[in-house]
Amino acid sequence: MTSIQRTAILTGATSEKGIGVATARRYASEGWGVVILDLDGEKSAKTAQDIANEFNVPAFGHEVDVADEASVAAAAAAVATEVGAGRLPVVGALANIAGITSPVPFLETDLALWNKVMAVNATGTYLVTKAFLPAMIEAGWGRIVNMSSVSAQRGGGVFGKVPYSAAKAAILGFTKALAREIAPTGITVNAITPGAVDTNIRVGSTDEQEAAIARDIPLGRTASTEEIASVITWLSSDGASYLTGTTVDINGGSHIH
Repeated sequence: MTSIQRTAILTGATSEKGIGVATARRYASEGWGVVILDLDGEKSAKTAQDIANEFNVPAFGHEVDVADEASVAAAAAAVATEVGAGRLPVVGALANIAGITSPVPFLETDLALWNKVMAVNATGTYLVTKAFLPAMIEAGWGRIVNMSSVSAQRGGGVFGKVPYSAAKAAILGFTKALAREIAPTGITVNAITPGAVDTNIRVGSTDEQEAAIARDIPLGRTASTEEIASVITWLSSDGASYLTGTTVDINGGSHIH
C-alpha cells in the first residue's frame, strides 16, 4: 500500500465519465485518501468504495448539497470525525468540481435558472472552501483547485451560455482574491479553465455539434477527463508549491482565437 499522507476532498465526483471521478481516481493512484461530496449520496458512497477497493486507500462518500450551508457544514463535521478517528489522514487538498450548465439562450432564461446555476457553481465553491479551509490552515499545508471554464474567458458556448459563463467568471475572481488573502498561510488557490472535455455533461449533442467543436480547437480534439485530472492533482502537489492565484488553461489552444 502506498503511504497515505493527506486526504483530497472532491465535489461532484460521481458521474461515470466525469472529471470528478477521473480526478478522484488520480488522487487515489498517487496515494491520497479521498472524500467524495455529491448530491447523490448513494453514488458517492459506491464510487468511494470502488476507489478504496481498487487503490487500497481510505475513501468515503457523503451526500452533500454544495449550495446549502448546513449540508456542507455537516459534511465537514463528518470528515473531521473520520480524520479524528484515524480513518482518514489530514485534509490536504480541495477540488471544487461540482457544477451545472445552462444551455439556454439568455432571453429564455429566468431568475430561477440564473440563481440555480450561480448557487451550484459559484456559491458552492465558496461554501465548500470556507468549510474545509480551516483544517488546512491548522495543518499548515493545503491546495485548493477551483473549476472554472473557457466559457468564463470567451463567453458562452454550445453547452454553457450566459448564467454558466458568469458563474465560472466569478470563480476566477474568487480564486485570485482568496489566493492573495491566504498566501501568508502557505496554502495555494488556483483555478483551471477546461475547454471541451469528453464527459457525459455533453450527452445529447449531435455528431455535427461534436465535429464543429473539435474543428474549433487548434489541437483538433476534445480533452479526456484524465488530462484534466492530471492538472488538478499536479496543482495539489509539492511541485506546485509556488503557484497560487493562477488560472491554468486546459483547452487545446481554444483561448488563442
